[in-house]
Amino acid sequence: MTKWAAVLIYTLAMASSQESDPKATEVWSPVPPVVRPGEGGAPPSDAIVLFDGTDLSEWREAKWKVEGGAVTVVAKTGSLISRREFGDVQLHIEWRTPAVVEGEGQGRGNSGIFLMERYEVQVLDSYENQTYVNGQAGAIYKQHAPRVNASRGPGEWQSYDIVFEAPRFRSDGSLESPATFTVFHNGVLIQNHVEVRGTTTNIGTPKYERHAPKAPLALQDHDNPVSYRNIWIREL
Repeated sequence: MTKWAAVLIYTLAMASSQESDPKATEVWSPVPPVVRPGEGGAPPSDAIVLFDGTDLSEWREAKWKVEGGAVTVVAKTGSLISRREFGDVQLHIEWRTPAVVEGEGQGRGNSGIFLMERYEVQVLDSYENQTYVNGQAGAIYKQHAPRVNASRGPGEWQSYDIVFEAPRFRSDGSLESPATFTVFHNGVLIQNHVEVRGTTTNIGTPKYERHAPKAPLALQDHDNPVSYRNIWIREL
């Protein structure tokens, strides 16, 4: 028997063993760490709580109003920016546009959630409010319209559950892989692993500029009294 014939017989034998022995395809390590799911709206055990309804200690130069377990935009005071920096994350955040409707289109309950201070998931009162679709609630601003409009009415609390993967850059500054978003709005999938084409901007074509692998989370001051609560994040 030649060497190559012996190798072939051994390979076929191993393949046959894997097909007949269930243990051949069992993986035992590494063992995933234990995370206790939250109950009654509480965050999971490994989450970083960024706002629990009481104070803004996790945010820098915070001038927004904390009242009734929520934090509300104070117009012209600037965005709320986290002290910590993040890359790949799972983010849970709840938000509410004003109960009293004022304005229309982009002037009605406008704010935004910026991952890494650059990549925005739009916050807007999109309940019976017409505007450009890649700027309505749940849009990756000016890049991806949501699959559906899952908005609740003005003054009602809503939720986003966001899975964000940060972009990767090569040593020469060129893009290796784009950022991606998966977003659930009020439990409904509205963005399914969509690729971000660069920094979300209001004017012009988006483009990537190399940045650090981690950066703060920012909540936008767009002059509308939008409120937030129950903000927690998991680093992935």
